[in-house]
Amino acid sequence: MNRILIYLLTFLTSLGLSYFLALVFKKLSFKLNIIDFPDADRKIHERPVALLGGWAIYLSFVFLILCLIIFFPQVILTQGITITQIAGLIIAGLILMLSGTFDDKKNMKPIWQLFWVAISCLVIIFSGITIKFITRPGGGIIDLTGPEINILGQNIYFLGAILTFIWLLIITNTTKLLDGIDGLASGVTGIGMIILFIVSLFWDKPNSGTSMMILIFAGSIMGFLLLNFYPAKIFLGNGGSNLLGLMLGVLAIISGAKIATALLVMALPLLDMLWVILQRLKKGESPFKHADKKHFHFRLLNLGFSPKQAVLIIYLISFIFGLIALFQETVGKLFSLSILIIFIFVIFNFVYKQNNEKGA
Repeated sequence: MNRILIYLLTFLTSLGLSYFLALVFKKLSFKLNIIDFPDADRKIHERPVALLGGWAIYLSFVFLILCLIIFFPQVILTQGITITQIAGLIIAGLILMLSGTFDDKKNMKPIWQLFWVAISCLVIIFSGITIKFITRPGGGIIDLTGPEINILGQNIYFLGAILTFIWLLIITNTTKLLDGIDGLASGVTGIGMIILFIVSLFWDKPNSGTSMMILIFAGSIMGFLLLNFYPAKIFLGNGGSNLLGLMLGVLAIISGAKIATALLVMALPLLDMLWVILQRLKKGESPFKHADKKHFHFRLLNLGFSPKQAVLIIYLISFIFGLIALFQETVGKLFSLSILIIFIFVIFNFVYKQNNEKGA
């Protein structure tokens, strides 16, 4: 079968399945009373919205991956991808989804939310998914395969494991904080997945497991996004918003350590998270306090942009710098990331100044 046709069918199948499951979990959310009520100042929706949308993404991805492993194992288990790593990814995702659903229902303390995210990151590492090298600016690589231990038949390299844990912890919390406006977290992560898929086509062999996994998850996100874009009929929930970050972080690793590519796509929300933390520290507040409306997307709303306009602005920035990542080597990506940091902080300064003048 034609390679393009295979990719198209894979994407459309995951999209359709995710959309169908999102409709199912929308109804289930109301039956189980796992709903987001507009009962806080930072919430912009006017009616109760279902909170189990992350399950649609997770289950559609897992179902299609398992089907391919059972019937066409050569499609997924390629390029060093092992059944242990797939199992670790599924288990880590399940931990996030179960703990996130419990949080949506019972409101866990932040420390327990962070605990389960950390456990999920460790499951990924112990399954054998770690950063094994970093591309050196100017050519060559920095080898991270130093001291190691063997767990479940997987070689775990200490330095790579530490960097992987930090990377996954940061990117997972970034997508969680990004989930503040309809379609924002899912759309930006979807853009990241599409960019990673294109990158994987240059790095992998045709029809490799890496490319297929990324494409399946991209389709799962896009199917959900059809119901999550403004005005949203269903939300990710805490489990879903964490899942997006974990999957983006993991797939960036197995795509050949394309961390710089993921960083470019997610640079704005990452820097926004850093900016908010710094602002809270300046005021003597806890950097991990309760959710508020200090994030960039809320600031855009305060300036008069509609939720749809604010989301599309952030989509555009992520997409442009994702495209830049496609056509540049490591040095170019680092240069682009530096320019983006300056660009974003100029925007942040302007937006925050305008908000302060409005008293927001």
